[in-house]
Amino acid sequence: MKRLGLAATAALLLSACSMEAAPDAGSALDIPTVADGTLSEETMKRVTEKLSSDEFEGRSPGTAGEEKTVAYLIEEFQKAGLEPGNNGSWVQKVPLVEITAKDFAPLTISGGDSGPVDLEFAKDWVGVTYREDVATKLDESELVFVGYGINAPEKGWNDYEGLDMAGKTAVILVNDPDFGAETLEGPFGGKAMTYYGRWTYKYEEAGRQGAAGAIIIHDTEPAAYGWNVVESSWSGPQAYAQRGENAAPMTEMNGWVQKAVAERLFTAAGKDLGELSKAAKAKGFKAVPLGLNASTSFRSDIRTFESQNVIGMLPGTERAEEYVLHTAHWDHLGRCTPAPDGDDICNGAVDNATGTAALVALAEAHGKAGPAKRSLVFLAVTAEESGLLGADYYAANPVFPLNKTVGGINMDAFMIAGPSKDVTVVGPGKSQLDAFLEKALETDGRVATPNSKPEAGYYYRSDHFAFAKRGVPMLYVDGGEDLVEGGTEAGAKVAADYTENRYHGPKDEYDPNWNWSGVMADLKLFYRIGRMLGDSTSFPNWNEGDEFKATRDQDCAAQGASCGA
Repeated sequence: MKRLGLAATAALLLSACSMEAAPDAGSALDIPTVADGTLSEETMKRVTEKLSSDEFEGRSPGTAGEEKTVAYLIEEFQKAGLEPGNNGSWVQKVPLVEITAKDFAPLTISGGDSGPVDLEFAKDWVGVTYREDVATKLDESELVFVGYGINAPEKGWNDYEGLDMAGKTAVILVNDPDFGAETLEGPFGGKAMTYYGRWTYKYEEAGRQGAAGAIIIHDTEPAAYGWNVVESSWSGPQAYAQRGENAAPMTEMNGWVQKAVAERLFTAAGKDLGELSKAAKAKGFKAVPLGLNASTSFRSDIRTFESQNVIGMLPGTERAEEYVLHTAHWDHLGRCTPAPDGDDICNGAVDNATGTAALVALAEAHGKAGPAKRSLVFLAVTAEESGLLGADYYAANPVFPLNKTVGGINMDAFMIAGPSKDVTVVGPGKSQLDAFLEKALETDGRVATPNSKPEAGYYYRSDHFAFAKRGVPMLYVDGGEDLVEGGTEAGAKVAADYTENRYHGPKDEYDPNWNWSGVMADLKLFYRIGRMLGDSTSFPNWNEGDEFKATRDQDCAAQGASCGA
């Protein structure tokens, strides 16, 4: 999932890490002036319309839709003048498993004052298993409220302290303890969500604690999306990375429950969810057994398969062994439920046929301009919607060494809203790439505006995060909300309409009447930034104090280099 209608400022530092020398905090970045590329609006329209057509069946990994998508992208990359990016191949195989749960029994909650309560799948709760088991069963699993479900030794915070979770199910709040803060000050980033607030982390930690199940209480504001998104995303086939022999422990079942349902269950247990949620914000919170048990069962169809990342490149002329990444995910949800008007295809036109089309349009423009000094890489990754799986697989098995990867740009869902005076930077102030963005914006007189909702944690919800957590600086920039026509009010209206009516649903379809002027302005920025990085002699690093800088520095040191030198 990704950012929807946010804006952010970039805190800019000019200290650089050169390829020829150790980092010098006082040195200036080499940000060359570049000419604008020849970017084709017709290419953006054509590729977006094609990829989001019913012919591609929603581009779900491991389906006929994937086969058509990969073949089409290879064809487009070839036409753009790229070379195969994986040692003569256009693709990198990504081993996945598809688990399709079915035959759900109700989630039965017993032990309360009013007797057993049966929760209806999809309406009240959703659940999946990450295990490759044909049958999944929870049998009278004790429910334990573990607050935010965080174990952070570096912060002296452990919501599981003193617990033996074997056979039990963790009931967990969404987001992290700082949610609701007014500033960016706090143990968990204040208003800005940390990775501890993401559902992926919460399920991982419950597994590490030996829990049989993990259920997150959905709440629209801290989750940053409604129950409709949970229902569509967590029903039907689910793709995961195949587990190896040394895989991390995981629960039998991971799921979500509606907040209103959770409130009723807590009341039946003689507890107050609101009061316990407040208590969970304080350091030293002790988990609370609810005196309730959960039981359910379902079966799963299991299919192992290989999906594919598509990789093209334009080799550099002077420093071809240094790489600039351009990333976007080609996948979407495929066929999904519910199906209004009988249409069950989630076409994913905005999310992310637009971003994939941008890869093609940028490759085309760079090809026409000729090679940069560094190699430019165009990476269309799979299975973002399943948890950034394609990007994470590439980052764990890089074709091009990460300590030689200068940085990159991630493109995920271009909002079709017309031109704006600003741009949105997701995760501002993190790396020296911000300086490249600043220079690119100056040309058009545009600005980066304050982030209106950092608590949504969008920085951890798109493909750039797979690279960032391994130390590679990545920019994730979206169109702004201060529209030339209508200002911020109009921008917020466009974003809200998409979130409420199309995001992760069958109505995210191509519209021939779209106004592409704002998209093309943003694409121009991405071209400039990619070209600046491609022709620069600097090797940007994370800013001092950033959580990813140590990883970058350690990786470079292990290679006997300084910041990729």
